[in-house]
Amino acid sequence: MDWNTNLKHLMGEATQLVRSGHLADATRTLQQALGGAVARHSSPPTPASADTALPGDPNPAPANAPLWRRFGAQADVEDVIVVDRSHPGSPPKAAPPQAEPPGSFTRIAFTQSGTRHNPHHYHLYVPPGAAAGAPMPLVLMLHGCTQNPEDFATGTGMNAAAAPAIALVLYPEQPHSANPNGCWNWFRPGDQHRGSGEPALLVAMVQDVMARHAVDTQRVYVAGLSAGGAMAALLGREYPDLFAAVGVHSGLQAGAAHNVMGALSAMKNGAKPGATTQPTASTPTLPPPPTIVFHGDADPTVHAHNGEQLIQATLSALASAPGGAPATVKTVQQGHSASGQGYTRTVYSLAGGADTESKRPRPAVAEHWVLHGAGHAWAGGNAGGSHTDPRGVDATQEMLRFFLEHPRD
Repeated sequence: MDWNTNLKHLMGEATQLVRSGHLADATRTLQQALGGAVARHSSPPTPASADTALPGDPNPAPANAPLWRRFGAQADVEDVIVVDRSHPGSPPKAAPPQAEPPGSFTRIAFTQSGTRHNPHHYHLYVPPGAAAGAPMPLVLMLHGCTQNPEDFATGTGMNAAAAPAIALVLYPEQPHSANPNGCWNWFRPGDQHRGSGEPALLVAMVQDVMARHAVDTQRVYVAGLSAGGAMAALLGREYPDLFAAVGVHSGLQAGAAHNVMGALSAMKNGAKPGATTQPTASTPTLPPPPTIVFHGDADPTVHAHNGEQLIQATLSALASAPGGAPATVKTVQQGHSASGQGYTRTVYSLAGGADTESKRPRPAVAEHWVLHGAGHAWAGGNAGGSHTDPRGVDATQEMLRFFLEHPRD
């Protein structure tokens, strides 16, 4: 059954449930469809990844698929240590717990008071070059639906990329008790604002890492795929005082939808005019973080128009920031990945040449990578992880390059 037919069937079923007064069942039906769409409409398999199956796929993986994919075990990224870490959601006043050692990838139990579904978990990668007291960049990585931190770390290869940059990488885990398909709830009003819901939880995890490790507060970044990308965009909008730059792969702009029906519509066609909301009143009035966007123009799950809207939202927010609308210069580059997949890279930089004080070229405020012929998958990813397209340009390296070019002012 194709997506349009399936959507009509689900809409009809949900409508009948609403008419019969079963509102909770109707909502559950649409929530399952929202996550199921991601699992069903990932990019077509490539020769490099044809031996893998998506998590939750009703068809079992073939015998030569990785063991963790065949039997539901966790990805063997590195040895994983489980640490029980209870935390109230703000840096402790007493001496912080012992930091995880260099070269480790640790699963940590995390409790935030006032949050449902406790305890939560996250994975933290500490690069081998970490030295006591030396401030390090921190990258917050938000997985997509049906994924988990180990899977996402495997597929993106962010740990290996972060090692030479001596950067920490934080992978929160969305429990299935919060969303049946492990999606971040970017479409729920209670999870779209500073100081509440999932944004507050994710920031509390960042603060928990900052309490134990020397983090460079000017170089804290957030990136995500699909639902994780939509949540990354929300965090950038709501916490411009924390995140120096944002990376969104196959996601949607902040506030693209405010319920499940709106989410399905935005995923299929892009956000409707007027669907987005303004930042929370308590959000500092600052320019938006620089944003890099990757999106396949053949994505059947989240329409490529969403990538265009993400860039436009960044430019619009920049225009309305204090000091008036700065002029931007757009440059366009055509190219191909090492495997031959074409892309169009559009860079938006502040006009005016070099910075008058440092004499260095002004950094980009936004980058938009349109991946030609690509579906709903992390470009240049590892076939050992789900939702990856090894043929594409290396989105991980490009994101990390963009991040490190943009420390927060």
